[in-house]
Amino acid sequence: MAPRGHTADDVARTALRILDDHGLPDLTMRRLATALDVQASALYWHFPNKQSLLAELSDRIVGRMASGTSDDLRSRAGALRDALLAYRDGAEVVSSTLALGLGSTLALDRLTEAVAADGFAPDTARRVATTVLHYVLGFVWHEQQRLQYDSAGAREGARDTPFTAASSADDFTFGLDLIAAGLRANGRV
Repeated sequence: MAPRGHTADDVARTALRILDDHGLPDLTMRRLATALDVQASALYWHFPNKQSLLAELSDRIVGRMASGTSDDLRSRAGALRDALLAYRDGAEVVSSTLALGLGSTLALDRLTEAVAADGFAPDTARRVATTVLHYVLGFVWHEQQRLQYDSAGAREGARDTPFTAASSADDFTFGLDLIAAGLRANGRV
């Protein structure tokens, strides 16, 4: 019998709120249970372990890129970046979920479709999409780390680096353009 009053959606939405408010290290099953006013064991009715909960959160984060995105690689990669930035530690959640082979392949599929739409063979499209996915995850992970360090005052007095909030969007686009130029130079396969 399911716990009264809470659905898997309630659990996931609350977990996303905790993720956003406190970050991934503080998203514990105990904290989540407290927020829902249930015993931690009740959460396992909906999610058998924390990894499956994180896979659901990853799917929800990445799912934000699915709507309103044009078909080109730059737009889809930008939509993924925006989706990851919408949640604190979003890149880390999605990256760790993918590394474990959990969650949906939506991000990779949408990036692959964009490359294939330019006439590239399926294998090439998948490999390029994987490269872009890794680029986006790494870039956003770095952005999110900087945001957290800056908000905590941890970088006070530190030298400035090329990665500043003001230049992040331009730097991100520049990197995507380099990948796209390499793809064009490689030719259609």
